[in-house]
Amino acid sequence: RVLSLELNKDRDVERIHGSGINTLDIEPVEGRYMLSGGSDGVIVLYDLENLSRKPSYTCKALCSVGRSHPDVHRYSVETVQWYPYDTGMFTSSSFDKTLKIWDTNTLQPADVFHFEGTVYSHHMSPVATKHCLIAVGTKSPKVQLCDLKSGSCSHILQGHRQEVLAVSWSPRHEYVLATASADSRVKLWDVRRASGCLATLDQHNGEKSKASSEAANTAHNGRVNGLCYTNDGLHLLTIGTDDRMRLWNSSTGENTLVNYGKVCNESRKGLKFTTSCGCNPEFAFVPYGSTIAVYTVFTGELITMLRGHYSTVNCCVFQPNFQELYSGSKDCNILAWIPALREPVPDDISEMSLPQQPLNPAYEDAWSSSDDEG
Repeated sequence: RVLSLELNKDRDVERIHGSGINTLDIEPVEGRYMLSGGSDGVIVLYDLENLSRKPSYTCKALCSVGRSHPDVHRYSVETVQWYPYDTGMFTSSSFDKTLKIWDTNTLQPADVFHFEGTVYSHHMSPVATKHCLIAVGTKSPKVQLCDLKSGSCSHILQGHRQEVLAVSWSPRHEYVLATASADSRVKLWDVRRASGCLATLDQHNGEKSKASSEAANTAHNGRVNGLCYTNDGLHLLTIGTDDRMRLWNSSTGENTLVNYGKVCNESRKGLKFTTSCGCNPEFAFVPYGSTIAVYTVFTGELITMLRGHYSTVNCCVFQPNFQELYSGSKDCNILAWIPALREPVPDDISEMSLPQQPLNPAYEDAWSSSDDEG
């Protein structure tokens, strides 16, 4: 299904945003509701379900925190995320130096955290049962951890030298956090430990560090502005402004050396990319200029480029129940990429090329010529 993803001609997402879309999130409970955050501070909540039951439909916006809302973010919303356990709450962070916790039903903030600098990224653990910490990456090199239960910024992780552009909790270990910074480094932390830092990822796997200490332990030769765990948490993908994507073994910290070729990345802030879930092999979906590049995670093969946006793509999010992808762009549009349904073969062709006896539909199209494969 992922290999046949295409821009869906029958599904639109209602256009509400009047400026670029930076961030999308689909709630993991039902996979039905999607949030989007725009560069004008607006947040929109959509229902992805087809209530009309017609083949052509528009995903409706249910509500939005618009410019006239008293609590709207003053500047660009960089990250939105649903509370992982129910749809009654969601979070948003912005260049206005705040992280807001929203009550979905009233669209009122239940809590607001203030920071000294721009907020690039925040994340709540999808698996935590023993803590309610939100990791926050800001203009400061210190990673902040905000506790939803106490409403305070309970702790700070120190070790980066420049701003923190992306943060992501492991989907496997509830206390493990990955952070990516403009200092070319990616760090893994265990937030229970006093020292915090478990590892600083090294693209050379320790080979170069003997020669020069400064080159040691950089994940990229540039700013690292994207992070994404594979669904099982065993690997971590990172993206840097050196136009490279790297795959790391998240338990050993080793660079697996998978080569994805040039992964063009001109973003000066956090880049929101994602991986598939429940596919074999697994895929990575990476904004690439005005397209989305689809790679196989473990072999590095570029499978296809999804074209349809008119301007820079900022984010994409995967809907695992139906293997669908949604992307948000500077062109103010959210596009739905849906697996193509196989077209029936027109009669005149089938008579020439197919055997004369009727074919059991189970066997139809069960083979593919080598031309068709990837």
